[in-house]
Amino acid sequence: MKIIKRNGSEVNFDITKIITAVSQANAEAADPQKLSRDQINAVADAVEQECATRPHTMSVEEIQDLVEDQIMGQQAFEVARKYITYRYVQNLKRRSNTTDDKILSLIECNNEDVKQENSNKNPTVNSVQRDYMAGEISKDLSLRMLLPADIVKAHKEGLIHFHDADYYAQHMHNCDLVNLEDMLQNGTVISGTAIDKPHSFSTACNIATQIIAQVASNQYGGQSISLTHLAPFVDISRKKIERAVNEEMVTLGFVPSAKQKLQIVNSRLQEEIRRGVQTIQYQVVTLMTTNGQAPFVTVFMYLNEARNPQEKADLAMIIEETLRQRIQGVKNESGVWVTPAFPKLIYVLEDDNLKEGDPYFYLTRLAAECTAKRMVPDYISEKIMFQNKVDQNGDGQCYTCMGCRSFLTPYVDPATHKPKYYGRFNQGVVTVNLVDVALSSQGDFDVFWRIFDERLELCHRALMCRHNRLKGTLSDAAPILWQDGALARLPKGAPIDPLLYGGYSTISLGYAGLYECCKYMTGKSHTDPAVTPFALRVMQHMNDACARWKAKHNIDFSLYGTPLESTTYKFAKCLQQRFGVIPGVTDKGYITNSYHVHVSEQINAFAKLKFESQFQKLSPGGAISYVEVPNMQDNIPAVIAVLQFIYDNIMYAELNTKSDYCQVCGFDGEIQIVTDDDGKLVWECPKCGNRDESKLNVARRTCGYIGTQFWNQGRTQEIRDRVLHL
Repeated sequence: MKIIKRNGSEVNFDITKIITAVSQANAEAADPQKLSRDQINAVADAVEQECATRPHTMSVEEIQDLVEDQIMGQQAFEVARKYITYRYVQNLKRRSNTTDDKILSLIECNNEDVKQENSNKNPTVNSVQRDYMAGEISKDLSLRMLLPADIVKAHKEGLIHFHDADYYAQHMHNCDLVNLEDMLQNGTVISGTAIDKPHSFSTACNIATQIIAQVASNQYGGQSISLTHLAPFVDISRKKIERAVNEEMVTLGFVPSAKQKLQIVNSRLQEEIRRGVQTIQYQVVTLMTTNGQAPFVTVFMYLNEARNPQEKADLAMIIEETLRQRIQGVKNESGVWVTPAFPKLIYVLEDDNLKEGDPYFYLTRLAAECTAKRMVPDYISEKIMFQNKVDQNGDGQCYTCMGCRSFLTPYVDPATHKPKYYGRFNQGVVTVNLVDVALSSQGDFDVFWRIFDERLELCHRALMCRHNRLKGTLSDAAPILWQDGALARLPKGAPIDPLLYGGYSTISLGYAGLYECCKYMTGKSHTDPAVTPFALRVMQHMNDACARWKAKHNIDFSLYGTPLESTTYKFAKCLQQRFGVIPGVTDKGYITNSYHVHVSEQINAFAKLKFESQFQKLSPGGAISYVEVPNMQDNIPAVIAVLQFIYDNIMYAELNTKSDYCQVCGFDGEIQIVTDDDGKLVWECPKCGNRDESKLNVARRTCGYIGTQFWNQGRTQEIRDRVLHL
């Protein structure tokens, strides 16, 4: 059995340390109050047994809490007082160097929490360690000095989660929708160098990757670009190639037929598109940003975004090449084609690509093949999004999320009276733990709503901290964002404040654990028809709070289905510490993301998507639904059937499959999760038994995006517990 020390390192449980600590406290107590040797051993044994029943690796602090409880249970109040005093004194001694210890353990790769915090960061790499070191210092500064004490306390206890506290000290925002069109068409500046409008498709792709890297280094969330913004450069390259072919023919004294000339031009153009798309594919996965990972970028593929038939046809060629290259994958260090985490792809299901006979159905079939093999693209239904995202003009809109799921709210530019999405961003996220609200109410509905309002107000204040931290930021802080077109073209020295108000940017109230909340309050899943109205009321209650805050501040608060990664484990541990192990509620090492059906609940793919669509509509700041499927590479018609169902029923969804490889024996099936001798969940090749993570390529979708660097114990348990929906 393992425990986690204060510096984050993981060590074996040692019962003698408990016996020694209790014995020292016991020695200081008066004789009548002292414990016997048998009682001290009983305290230690009880703590060991309790630790063994917990579904997560216990921390030293949690174990010491259990020791206190057991001493009190022996009626040895004097010994308990001495033990508590000892803990307090030791805590004061540690307070000055806790951050130092964490950083040192991080450098030595002993910090288990940090090692598994982000499934797309390799904590053994210097650049990642440097980012984590800076993050620990920034987080310490934020929690000690910059944030109100009650918000910090609520964050540490798991009542709420103040996201990305390691970036709070700096004036940085969360995620954005890059205005690539403006930057390519009107030029930009990268690292002080002026970049003019490109004169070919391949050059435009190269510039796009540089923009992506620069943007990623100046914010901490995801970003999205649209392939539509690259489409005009296909025709520029076409005309350039035509001129070159004409010149070559004159030089050679050869006059080709119109058909021959067209074949030559198209062949060279296709090669340029291939090279341009490959530039994006390979540079995104090989670039390293200042936060120690590849840029978290989403590539949007939306045919109806094109402005004319020629641009649409050219866009289709880019989409086709993008899908074909993703199906192929990228080579790992062993030279085997594997699934990359980024760029994330989103494909829009439209009225002209949905069924056999539609002009662009061939792209949807290709997308289905790509999903079956590489888990992307994810899918947006143009039809449902038009219904869910209606702007002030009364028009339905279809646009990409920012990163994995954060959606902007509909917005009409007051100057042009036209919808605007590219160039907008999200200020930040604070998440409320719905499970804790329910458990704190002890099942009393009147108390539940009262506590819920208290926690929402806490989130409101925390979100205003986020907003106020950005307020007053000058455009000079990130020229690529605020001055050179990614988000705006403000003059030097100008504050970004106007972009924080009036709906231009959003700020998000996140939520987690709707399933467990309903389970505790009603004894049933929110899929039960008798419970669904309560679940929807919880969602509406949060939307109503966002509406009140928006009216008060003129800031676009929006409800967001939080993509818990490491936080799912943190929340679970906090709940177990506060309320104990409650079957069906706190008995896992994770809680359920946002509104999702519990991962172990038996439900078919179509019923799940249909059920979750009603909650997705009530999560306008962001949400995504998924279905878990087996290997579908030999059943593409079934994948297409799911896509057609998505088009008619839900705005944004994805299919989760497996894409693994063992470098030891070459096995390319599903790598399994097993329990080792210490009770820890580990990944194992079912063919050769390899458990060395450095020699396993495992790709799993965890919270809307693909992770490839493994996960903490809570998330690993959640992945293991997933049932198939198809």
